[in-house]
Amino acid sequence: MKSLRIFLIIFFSNILIGEYPKRILFVGNSYLYYNDSIHNHVERMLIEYYEDQNIITKSATIGGSRLHNHNIDHLLDYKNLQLDRQIDLLIMQGGSKEVTTSELRSKFSKTAVNFSRKAQRMGIETSLYMTHAYLENDPRYEPNLINKIELAYYDAGEKSNSSVIPVGLAYEMAYDERPNIKLHHPDGTHPGLLGTYLGSCVVFASITGNSPEGIKYNYLDQIPKEDLYFLQKIAWKAYLKHKKQYNKQK
Repeated sequence: MKSLRIFLIIFFSNILIGEYPKRILFVGNSYLYYNDSIHNHVERMLIEYYEDQNIITKSATIGGSRLHNHNIDHLLDYKNLQLDRQIDLLIMQGGSKEVTTSELRSKFSKTAVNFSRKAQRMGIETSLYMTHAYLENDPRYEPNLINKIELAYYDAGEKSNSSVIPVGLAYEMAYDERPNIKLHHPDGTHPGLLGTYLGSCVVFASITGNSPEGIKYNYLDQIPKEDLYFLQKIAWKAYLKHKKQYNKQK
């Protein structure tokens, strides 16, 4: 059974199966809505890549929320999102504290399973947006928090038959290669613009199964070219490392 679950995560890690998602909903908290909201950046990247102006992304976020705080039944009624039809893909992000204890991880996993099953019964693909770790200036910082983050998201991904979007892994890889890059907001928890752009690139790779390298989109030309190319490269490397990790576990 575990092998089957792992296979399904790999299978759905490339969500592009014949047809790409044109209606996408992000559910989470301020980690998503900082810097003009990640859904807007992903939408612009996908429109550029697919040359399809009909791609629409939506976002439902509550500051400081955990996944279970959202009314998923309300959100899965596409009319409440001002859409013309049902979403194709649901991307869920948990609260940053939800990874820190076994009790909180269990609650997160159960919520992911519940929300995913409701969506999947409606023909909607489901994904989990892996959060990043705190910096040392955040009072909740703890060394190697990424290990707990990966444990929480991969466990929830297996149990809910949802793909995992390895944004947290991409942050770690970016900091390893360029320790002075500013991915976080000065508060040490929220993403800065570069962090949001990196997260958007990882989502792009997970949806398309292709590298974001070469995407021209640059938010109001606010991202230096050197950083843009670097983050595109890191996003693809993180996606490939994520897939390789699961292949080894099969």
